Amino acid sequence: MYWCLGQKIAWPVRCARVSGQRVFTPKKKLLEEIPNKVRDTLGILVDVNLIQSTSGKFIEIIVEQYPYPVNYKGQYHYRSGSTKQELKGAALDKFLLQKKGKKWDGVPIPNISISDLKNETLDFFRKRALRSQRIDEESLTDSNEHLIENLQLKEDIYFKRASILLFHPNPEKYITGAYIKIGFFESDSDLRFQDEIHGNLFELIEKTTELLFTKYIKALISYDGLNRVETYEYPKEAIREALLNAIAHKDYSGGVPIQISVYKDKLMIWNEGQLPENWTIETLLDKHSSKPFNPDIANALFRSGYIESWGRGISKMKEKCFDYALPTPLFFYKSSGFWVEFRKDIYNRDQLNELGLNERQIKAILYLKVNEKINNSDYQTLNNVSKATATRDLSELTEKFKLLNRSGEVGAGTNYLLIGS
Repeated sequence: MYWCLGQKIAWPVRCARVSGQRVFTPKKKLLEEIPNKVRDTLGILVDVNLIQSTSGKFIEIIVEQYPYPVNYKGQYHYRSGSTKQELKGAALDKFLLQKKGKKWDGVPIPNISISDLKNETLDFFRKRALRSQRIDEESLTDSNEHLIENLQLKEDIYFKRASILLFHPNPEKYITGAYIKIGFFESDSDLRFQDEIHGNLFELIEKTTELLFTKYIKALISYDGLNRVETYEYPKEAIREALLNAIAHKDYSGGVPIQISVYKDKLMIWNEGQLPENWTIETLLDKHSSKPFNPDIANALFRSGYIESWGRGISKMKEKCFDYALPTPLFFYKSSGFWVEFRKDIYNRDQLNELGLNERQIKAILYLKVNEKINNSDYQTLNNVSKATATRDLSELTEKFKLLNRSGEVGAGTNYLLIGS
């Protein structure tokens, strides 16, 4: 069998061999057959035209964009570069939901009743929602069933996935990976100890925050008169905001838990997920609208006072770190996951000593915490050293310790700035 049209191949045209000769389908018949075959095979309508060009005749097939996915013999395919890939499993589910205008957390689940949800968590939600005043007080006195309906966590008689994640005592029975892992790392390959936190989303928020600030994040103790004051290494509000973002925007279809990695000098939070279509990290860092990956989950967290609905989470993290005199958090997206990285103020004498800086270099770093920049001449004056010593010390701070960035013209115009300042 050949696929041809005269001397120009443009669309599959059936022809056969008879005694060694090609027999072509008549143009008129072809114009009738193609729309019928496309309709019968794919279930869509196309326009077919016969076009005359200087190179000969060819068939033009016009396919309008369809608002729903089109399958070929029960399979769905998409174009990836120059290859055709078949959509399967979770990727297919996500694609079909997107085309239907639905979100993963809004899919109804059979065989779940109100008695399967945890009464204590529903009561906990009521108390928080009452304080936040983001839900009608009369609705909070309704039955559990009506409360779930008011939160739009049901579709007809079925409870949505979001209701299971938010209120079920064991969401992992239905949703793989719906928990949080925390680990303390001496280095990327040296895990010292770890914990897992399980439960519904409200329990994950409270348990994880408590565990982080009692076991993983140190507090400096001071006294205001007789009152004991604890100052943590990181602002509690910023860490909590990052945790809430990870929970609200996680792609729960991936089956991978949220992961929190704690180091001596940084804390990193990772969740599987994707940025909204046509968004970049720069979009997140600028003022932006709120586009939750899981709108039903986000709505419940908003009603209970955990999160805002204005897309201000990242701004709040940055503001709290600034108030703590900490570097601005880093935000980056890799493959299928989103990272937030909080860094300690490593520019203190003990930490700089531990890194191996000499006394002159430590003095220069502390100077830069107050002053915007330093040059070779400033360094000589600050430490009463020669130009050669200043050049060597500054080169080490830039290339070996990677604490400084060079700026300006080479020579007398060169200035040095703290990285992250």
